[in-house]
Amino acid sequence: MSAIFALTLALFLLLASVGLPVAFAMIVAAIAYLGLSGLDIGLAGEQILNGLFDSFVLLAVPLFILAANFMNAGTVSDRLLNFSLALVGRFRGGLAHVNVVASLIFSGMSGSAIADAAGIGKVIINMMRREDRYPPGFAAAITAASATIGPIIPPSIPMILYALVSDTSIGFLFLGGILPGLFMGGVLMAITAVIARRRGFRREEAVPIAQLPRVTLRALPPLMLPVILLAGIYGGATTPTEAAAIAALYALFLAAVVYRQLSFRSFFRLVLDASRSSAVVGMIIAGALVFNFVVASENIPGLLADWLRSIDLSPIAFLLLANLIFLALGCLFDATTMLLIAVPLFVPACRALGIDLVHFGVVVVVNIMIGLITPPYGVLLFVINAITGIPLRAIIAEIWPFLAALLVALVTMTLVPDIVLWLPRLFGYAG
Repeated sequence: MSAIFALTLALFLLLASVGLPVAFAMIVAAIAYLGLSGLDIGLAGEQILNGLFDSFVLLAVPLFILAANFMNAGTVSDRLLNFSLALVGRFRGGLAHVNVVASLIFSGMSGSAIADAAGIGKVIINMMRREDRYPPGFAAAITAASATIGPIIPPSIPMILYALVSDTSIGFLFLGGILPGLFMGGVLMAITAVIARRRGFRREEAVPIAQLPRVTLRALPPLMLPVILLAGIYGGATTPTEAAAIAALYALFLAAVVYRQLSFRSFFRLVLDASRSSAVVGMIIAGALVFNFVVASENIPGLLADWLRSIDLSPIAFLLLANLIFLALGCLFDATTMLLIAVPLFVPACRALGIDLVHFGVVVVVNIMIGLITPPYGVLLFVINAITGIPLRAIIAEIWPFLAALLVALVTMTLVPDIVLWLPRLFGYAG
């Protein structure tokens, strides 16, 4: 590592720590590196333009955000919550189980943990707090924990970004996330059952079996969105980006035509919100493209791979070490920054050690999602605190059992790659 790169890294950390948006901190630090190295600072603009305009897959990001916004409009949330309540509401701690199942369902629509927490999460927290059924901190903690499943089950915006920097198939990454997402839901429901029994949480009134077909039929149209998405991709009819466009159009059709819950004013508001969210992601990607050019100029990934080979680290030991690093980074940086800056450092080492990049990608995304609920800087904890007013201290006090359960799930899928790779291999993945 050169002295100029060390100064660049110090400048980036300094700018980010004083409150400058991470995207701008990366761009300023990278331009400083180019200037100090005697390179043309116009390379910064060239890297941004080439990276953004040559990557067709990035179009999927705003389209999935738009689809999530349309799905959160109108009665879609109510229909899916009623369906989840009919399935698991009868168990002790029923609404907590409903929370997890609803997140599993919504994860097939939004691809964003924050979108899940801010959308359906706020609704179900209000249901759980009604009549003092559950402590506010517990309701917020289970909502934050279950929202981490959102980007694991496809569609997944973080997996799209991982595919961008690792040159991995988005389709196989999406498939690789299905079983881990269900596994995470299972461990959260298991720990919820233990807590519900110990603390004597109530059961909800069971929905009669005779009403299940009607409740399911009401929820069927939105439930078909992930089916349409995956069928298009794995049937060979669409690329992931084209599937994202179809998902957005289908969500718009449901909200505007089927349920008639979308006015022109709300349509433009949702499009504007999606544009703002996409612009934030786009700026971070632009900053990362320039900063990654600096990292590549210094051959940092190659040096890291050589160092790992020199200490003779086994693939399992490397994965466990990567878990610790990403969990630590998750307490400090946002998911997009870690995916675009940290992941490229590890990809050459993965190839050198023979680690499957689909397996590594899913494990990394799970790591990053767990970081979103890890105190002190758990972004999801702050989001739920902001939208509900529940004190952050109360949320943190209740988050630890769910955090422990998710860490168990993470270690398990790290040590047992087939949890990730079984479905991709079933569909022809040769990795």
